[in-house]
This record gives sequence, structure tokens and C-alpha cells, in this order.
Amino acid sequence: MEKDLFQSLREHLIAEIVAEAVLTASYTGKVVFGNAVLEVLGRIPRHEFVPVELQPYAYLNRPLPIGFDKTVSQPFIVALMTDMLALRSDDVVLEIGAGAGYQAAVIAELAKRVYTVDIIEELAKATERRLTRLGYTNVEVRVGNGYYGWPEHGPYDKIIVTAACELIPPPLIAQLKPGGRMVVPTGIPEKQVLTLLEKSEKGQLSTRDTLPVRFSELEEPGAIAGAA
Repeated sequence: MEKDLFQSLREHLIAEIVAEAVLTASYTGKVVFGNAVLEVLGRIPRHEFVPVELQPYAYLNRPLPIGFDKTVSQPFIVALMTDMLALRSDDVVLEIGAGAGYQAAVIAELAKRVYTVDIIEELAKATERRLTRLGYTNVEVRVGNGYYGWPEHGPYDKIIVTAACELIPPPLIAQLKPGGRMVVPTGIPEKQVLTLLEKSEKGQLSTRDTLPVRFSELEEPGAIAGAA
């Protein structure tokens, strides 16, 4: 019965995401998201990625706190950022800001492999355990300052950043393959926007700003992560 309840809540959530896509199309240029993205969001158990006391609210279309002044992102934003990546089944993806692992789980359903980084050791370790328990064998979690990416496994087909920065970190641009895409919130705290960066096959960069957003800020160079 619990499973049926969560399934009906997920279906309602997908309907909300579909409606919000229409309402924000003037910003994003997307009236609808890809079926594969919506199907994944419609089956992933978001209640597994929030504290137990918040599980009844897991399928509201809103961010929810996960501790350490961090949140699991609003499902619509997760859907939008995932759709903007234009994932392929053979993509290797870098995520900056593992959080509770919800975004990584979504990407893991659509790509070959996900490498995700978080500067907060407790979050990263809990996320690693959670993703393992849920059966995600194609996600690797690391404790570190996401500003520097994860060069050992690069370059990446796609990069997604779930923390905002005024300027896109050069190490992340360097770790993006030619022909690749990066989705990242940019701007000052009071005026952030979701930005799509594309790198041509010749290495030329182009950016396009889309939806106004509000994310916590990416740690700048010099921030110290917990020991891995």
C-alpha cells in the first residue's frame, strides 16, 4: 500500500513538472522535457533521499532540507538540468555537489557512469552508502572541493554543477570534452541563472542563460574538504 501511495504521488509530481515546463518555456526554450527524463523521475524513490521525517513531503515539487544547510533540489529543476544535458547512454558524467544523491541517481539511469563530488564528508559518505543500497553500481562518490572537478576520470561528456558560481571554474571547463555540455548556475547570490555551456568539437565555448534560480554557492579555491 505504501508503494502504491508513493507511486500515485510520483505521478502527480510528473504532472506538475510537465505543467511547469510549459510555464517556464519562455526562459528555457523547452515546452516539454524528454520522455526518458520524465520516466526516470517517475520511478526513482525520492523519499529515499530525504530525512525520514520529511518522507511524506518527498513528492512535493519543492526543495527539501538534508542537513548541513543543504537541500535536495526541486524536482522540476532536476528535470530541467537533466534534460539540458541531453544525455546519451554511453556518456560519462561529472556532477559537482553530490548532496543526497538524488540528481546522481537520475543521471545514472540515463548515462554510462557518474562521478560525483561533495565537499561535505558526512554527506558524501551517506550518499555513497545510499546509492549502493539502492543498487546504483555506476556512481562513484568523492569528498573534495568541486571547483577543481575530478580530473583523474576526465575529460567528461557532460558536467552538471548543483552549486552556483559567479564565473564557471576553469578546471571544469578543461575537464569537459569537445562536443560536451555543462549545466551550471552562475551569477551573484541575488541574481543567479541556469547556464548551458557547450564546447564545440574544436574547443570553442558558447553559453546560453535560461531560468532564474537560487542555489547555494560553490566553494571557492582554497576551501578544505574533509578527509576522504
